Amino acid sequence: MKKTRILASIVLVVVMLFTFTACAKPGPAGDGITLNALFMKQAGYSEDEVTAMTDEFMEAHSNIKINLTFVAYEELEPKILASAESGGYDVVLGDCIWPPAFAEANLVLDVTDRVEKLDLDDIYEGALDSCKYEGKYYGLPWLNDVQYLFYNEAMLKDVGISAPPASWSEMFEYAQKIKDAGIVEYPVVSSWAQAECMITAFTVIAGVHGGAFVDASNNPTINSAENLAALEFWVESLNNGLINPTSIEMIEDDVLNTFCAGNAAFAVNWTYMNSVMNDPEQSAVAGQCKIGIIPGEGDIVSATVNGGMPLMITTGCKHPDEAWDYMLYLSSKDVQAKYCANALPIWKSLYTDSRVIETAGADLVEASGTQFQYIENRPMVPYYSELSTYMQAELQRALLGNVDAKTALDNMQQKALDLAAK
Repeated sequence: MKKTRILASIVLVVVMLFTFTACAKPGPAGDGITLNALFMKQAGYSEDEVTAMTDEFMEAHSNIKINLTFVAYEELEPKILASAESGGYDVVLGDCIWPPAFAEANLVLDVTDRVEKLDLDDIYEGALDSCKYEGKYYGLPWLNDVQYLFYNEAMLKDVGISAPPASWSEMFEYAQKIKDAGIVEYPVVSSWAQAECMITAFTVIAGVHGGAFVDASNNPTINSAENLAALEFWVESLNNGLINPTSIEMIEDDVLNTFCAGNAAFAVNWTYMNSVMNDPEQSAVAGQCKIGIIPGEGDIVSATVNGGMPLMITTGCKHPDEAWDYMLYLSSKDVQAKYCANALPIWKSLYTDSRVIETAGADLVEASGTQFQYIENRPMVPYYSELSTYMQAELQRALLGNVDAKTALDNMQQKALDLAAK
């Protein structure tokens, strides 16, 4: 009888333990959660850096596994769209011009409540713009990027020039001296291939001339007088014998490689070029190169283009809380202070942090303080991707002389109006 009572007690304890375990809530990290994340290969944080950040996160969250996929920028949006129905990815890296379309199509979650809990006053406006649409946030700012002017200081000194150009006219004047001295045949190189890089390049040129693609109400203004002056200037400059003619076939990595091979004195590119150009293992001109602000023209001091890229949670994500924790870690101050060689932090307070100044370099930090003041956004409209594709083709036709600048801009304006009407 005594043995029976003991056995019954043991059974009761086991049942109670089982019941407690079954009813207990999982820990904050969840149980055996797997998240699939999609990132970009080129520019910004490198694959090694993203992998290292992710490994650190998983080490601190042992029950969460992150599967990483890296693709070229041109494949990023198609990959997100193709996997939308299947929910193949939980966290995706997006470009700053995608949130409107993604929000309208309900592809990513509205995370306004989460973002507004952050110290927004400490985040750069350009970074916040990268994930904002109609007053709501559809992602978390992560990659804070703009374009800069990169120049070979040694080549400038060889022709008696001691400072970078303050205007585009001055840059071409310096380029002519470098060309005449036989230092390099085409001193200027840029990424004008029929891809998104062409739109970012024209955004800069238009900004230098006081132009924009939409007004404050997002109404198209593509064929404005300012944009016409910009495109005519652009076409003329391609034919001045100073710009590498293969620029119309180049993306950003091609510009980087051309510059680092010593075949250019001036280039406009994203932040990641800064660390590569002075790395002896990757550059033939290491130690000769500097970063500065993109010059303006006339009364305009400078203009650059917003390359901010947010992290977004797809609507098909089954674990949005864990996805947010992962994104929050990648955007945290400690992580961004540690990994800032190829991308600067979104946090204003980190720009006086010794870790950032040492890793990113004082020249880049100083240049960013000025360049961030002259950011131009590409149109934040739901139809941007279709408009961009059309604009790329028309701008390419104008650069090749197959259509005059005014006709090209009128065509683009009408296309924008037609898309907006839909």
